[in-house]
Amino acid sequence: MNVLIIGGGGREHALALALAKSPLLTRLFIAPGNPGAAAVAEVVPLAVADHRAVVEFCRAREIGLVVVGPEAPLVAGLADDLMAAGVLCFGPSKAAAQLEGSKGFTKDFCREFGIPTGDYRRFTDAASALCYIRAKGAPIVVKADGLAAGKGVVVAMAVDEAERAVEAMFAGEFGAAGAEVVIEDYLEGEEVSFFALCDGARAVPFASAQDHKRVGDGDTGPNTGGMGAYSPPPLMMPALSARVMREIVEPTVAGMAKRGSPFRGVLFVGLMIGAEGPKLIEFNVRFGDPEAEAILARLDDDLLEFLLGCAGGALPARPPRFSERSALTVIMAARGYPGPYAKGTPIGGLDAASRTPDVTVLHAGTRRDGDALVADGGRVLAVTALGHDVAEAQARAYAAVDCIDWPGGFCRRDIGWRAIGAHRAK
Repeated sequence: MNVLIIGGGGREHALALALAKSPLLTRLFIAPGNPGAAAVAEVVPLAVADHRAVVEFCRAREIGLVVVGPEAPLVAGLADDLMAAGVLCFGPSKAAAQLEGSKGFTKDFCREFGIPTGDYRRFTDAASALCYIRAKGAPIVVKADGLAAGKGVVVAMAVDEAERAVEAMFAGEFGAAGAEVVIEDYLEGEEVSFFALCDGARAVPFASAQDHKRVGDGDTGPNTGGMGAYSPPPLMMPALSARVMREIVEPTVAGMAKRGSPFRGVLFVGLMIGAEGPKLIEFNVRFGDPEAEAILARLDDDLLEFLLGCAGGALPARPPRFSERSALTVIMAARGYPGPYAKGTPIGGLDAASRTPDVTVLHAGTRRDGDALVADGGRVLAVTALGHDVAEAQARAYAAVDCIDWPGGFCRRDIGWRAIGAHRAK
């Protein structure tokens, strides 16, 4: 079978490495891809936003499955156009993708189907939102309703911080994503990213990870698209995973089917695990990034078999098999990220980094400039390591990071701190 991956980041490089192992695979394509993914897949210069061009490519190359990595094409309806042309797509329809495309939609959906989440209000004007914040007080969470590349969320610990977030969103800081704002209760506990595979009627658990959203060590500074992750989190014991499936994932799959928008693909459940149990922070409708880099490093099964089952409405009954080892991913980002940053800075030392035992260096935002590899994004490399526990995986990942010669980049030095601290405290 020929497979096309849509996307060009570290998540898609990780997907390419996993799919390339499948005995079901004939040829693997990726659009637009990146220099790292080019080692395992044929890079295609497709304009992904041109759905007709994607469909025509799939017909010309006899693509049996399209795997959509990022959320924007799904929210734009790429899966609908592919399925209408008779091409199987791993990823939900435009209607089902509203679970990520609109935070207000998701909160209303949770209320309708009894899915545990924080209380909230939706606002289309700044004055009403500001009045609500002043009445509620802080801490409080302010979210742009639409897609904002993982940056449209402000966890405000003070009222004035929440006020500034509201004013910035309605002033257009996140474009159309901030035309509506969702303000919700602050939830206390430990955050976990939980993933389930869905075929429209059924779901099976996939894996879980813990992301590090803040840009600085000690979870300081602004939110980012993710500065690193590890899998599995010690907190996600089998009983808790079963509860998440029972209380959140299964009602979501049933609710979307009842609404006439069956969910097919991977459901990314952003959780807060507190004293009352798991509560939903947000849904995403694709694999997380950088969670996918860590999770897929542990996969001991045929990823293509499961993605085909989701897309075709016939998911295998068993959950996929994973290694008992831990995986940890460190994101190397361009200096200045998540604010303004320079592109085109040269990167060296990747061969030496990749020789570190059980390490894979994934490309997230790179390009070739002649023979040189240069940075071409905010999050640029995803250094992923395996170990018998999180501490060993962390040590290997940072040993590889230290081999990389990139003065224009930086990383957090504490990825995995929560798991390692919990282990040492025992």
